[in-house]
Amino acid sequence: MSSFRTTGRKIVAIGRNYAEHAKELNNAVPTEPFFFLKPTSSYVDNGGVIEIPKGVVAHFEVELGAVIGRRAKDVRREEAMKYVAGYALGVDMTARNVQDKVKKAGLPWSTAKGFDSFTPISSFIPASSIPDPSNVNLWLKTNGNTRQNGNTKDMIFGIPQLIEHVSSIMTLEEGDLLLTGTPSGVGQTQDGDVMEAGLQLPGESRILAELKMKVKERQGGYVFKL
Repeated sequence: MSSFRTTGRKIVAIGRNYAEHAKELNNAVPTEPFFFLKPTSSYVDNGGVIEIPKGVVAHFEVELGAVIGRRAKDVRREEAMKYVAGYALGVDMTARNVQDKVKKAGLPWSTAKGFDSFTPISSFIPASSIPDPSNVNLWLKTNGNTRQNGNTKDMIFGIPQLIEHVSSIMTLEEGDLLLTGTPSGVGQTQDGDVMEAGLQLPGESRILAELKMKVKERQGGYVFKL
């Protein structure tokens, strides 16, 4: 499944899955999972460049991603982990001012989430390397300053429940990525920043996955206008 970045057909991103993150954006804490889709064309590998379109206020959201290993439809949560081939460290970049504008108008979020380079993603982590995905440390820094530092134990809905919910709506396919939500501390990154993110098991110094990205203003293409 190391090729999930090229073989997967969709990124399913769970929203507001950490209560503190929902609160920091003044959003209601959900009573059932909800999600949005991101295109796989938004992937950018470790060491790459995050391109911020002109006028966009871009926020980072570090997340644990679950890589689907086989076709999953109407999966019961008791069986859900059998469909997880492994994991990846991801950052769900969000054009926050774009999102705010379209939300007020009752329009979809696709533009705010789907820009090229808006899903930095690590290499594949085999499932055996993370025996308990409900207890994983996630952190993100910009220019050496820690901005997010959380643990997946604070997720409102665990991976089995997320797979049960999503697969009851749409079939998950081999190579698809399920982004499981972000802890609190999201904030802006901009041209010239260096972003770093990591994933570790509690009590271990070894970093299972790491991202280091440069942030630049995009030349050409979309320009945000009020």
